[in-house]
Amino acid sequence: MKACRTPTLIILASMLFLGSTTAGAQTPDQANQATPTGEGSVDLAAMMNRAREFTAPGEHHQLLSRFLGTWDTEFRITMMPNQPAEKGEATFGWLVDGRWLKQESTGTLMGQPMQAFMILGYDNFKQSYVTATVGSVDTALLTSEGDLDPGGEVLITYGTLDEYLTGEHDKMVKYVWRFHSEDRMTMEVHDLPIGEKNTQVIEVTYTRKSES
Repeated sequence: MKACRTPTLIILASMLFLGSTTAGAQTPDQANQATPTGEGSVDLAAMMNRAREFTAPGEHHQLLSRFLGTWDTEFRITMMPNQPAEKGEATFGWLVDGRWLKQESTGTLMGQPMQAFMILGYDNFKQSYVTATVGSVDTALLTSEGDLDPGGEVLITYGTLDEYLTGEHDKMVKYVWRFHSEDRMTMEVHDLPIGEKNTQVIEVTYTRKSES
């Protein structure tokens, strides 16, 4: 039998079904003794130790807590500067504690009701923040990936979208989150094929709701 080619699946199965993180789990030494040796064998304990580097939350996940809470939103289409901002609300909470955030937002788009959901987290193996968004205005799943700027106050991710009105597929898009303070942040959407400058098409301003 050839050596296993899916060690990640073995690790996940071990954590999910073998209770490797419970109080009665084997120590690494015990696991080493129980792991068969020889050609084609798998050192499960070594793989589990290696996996912790990529599966445990770390310093990059701490940024996610700054999103937590309920926010008033103002949605602007920047190519239509004379149109009033459309009001809404967004709530960020943990989908998986300390690992994955969920955003639920409501508001209007061109006067029509709009609802959207986003998942945001940090992928240790990719070494990038990742997002996935769905909403009531289309049937697309929008994903993006990116990182913080060196100052830690701007999160920039890149993704693609399909422009069904023009027939364009996989158009490059940039999303920019700017953290102005604990109670105010903005999110920009940039249409990169527009050119080198003036690519911003959408801006959403988030103002934290008071707890009173």
